Amino acid sequence: MSLTKAREMMHEALNLARAAAAQGEVPVGAIIVKDGVIIGRGSNRPLESHDPTAHAEIIAIRAAAAYLGNDRLTGCDLWVTLEPCAMCAGAIAHARIARLYYGADDPKGGAVAHGPRLFEQPTMHHRPEVYAGIAADECAILLKNFFAERR
Repeated sequence: MSLTKAREMMHEALNLARAAAAQGEVPVGAIIVKDGVIIGRGSNRPLESHDPTAHAEIIAIRAAAAYLGNDRLTGCDLWVTLEPCAMCAGAIAHARIARLYYGADDPKGGAVAHGPRLFEQPTMHHRPEVYAGIAADECAILLKNFFAERR
């Protein structure tokens, strides 16, 4: 995938993250792409929905699964602005997502490159290809500014 296309996809996820921030939610956005078409979108909504599982990735996975009429998202790519947590990494594996692209690292809550590194566990039944650091600075600054405003 070209760098231009990668930035375009992450820009879509960043727009969703900005929308979450405008609603007072932690600014994380995610899209799911199949054959170059966005089939699922999500932004963090746990506060709005009173649902601790309403992370951007989960919402995007649900939308994509509904769009395809299938719980398996084989051949799909997930683009998310922040390294997924353990819950989201588990959902990514269960959905059989082919490729994960994420922006900013999450040393405290991430579960892909940090913490439990779920996709490296020998018992993990599916491991997507992982590409980290896509527009990482822009993703990290959005999060940093969001939390700075709340302190």
